[in-house]
Amino acid sequence: MLCADLVRVCWSDEEGKRHRTSALLEDISVSGVCLQTETPLPIGAQVRWRTPKQEFTGNVRYCEYREIGYFVGVELRADSQWSRQTFQPQHFLDVKRLMHKLRT
Repeated sequence: MLCADLVRVCWSDEEGKRHRTSALLEDISVSGVCLQTETPLPIGAQVRWRTPKQEFTGNVRYCEYREIGYFVGVELRADSQWSRQTFQPQHFLDVKRLMHKLRT
C-alpha cells in the first residue's frame, strides 16, 4: 500500500547508543515498510516506532540513498505485523483497489 505519514523511529547502533529520527512512511505491507529518512540507518539494526494502537518493530534490510534522502526497507517482526485495524496511515492508497475500480 502506498502511503504517507510521519513517524518517529528509534534504533541503537553497534555500541548501544540510542538514536531517533523522523521518517516518512512511504509504503506499508503486512510484513514490511519503506521509510524515507535524512540519515542512513545501519543494515540489520532493530528499529521501532509507535502508533496509538501498536508498536512496530523490525530489522533494516536495506538503506539506499536516492536524490531526496535515504530509503530504508524494514522487515517487520511477526509479532508486530501491520493490519488496517491497528494502523491506518494519514495518507493511504490501496493500488489494487484503485486498479479494480478503474477496470469496472
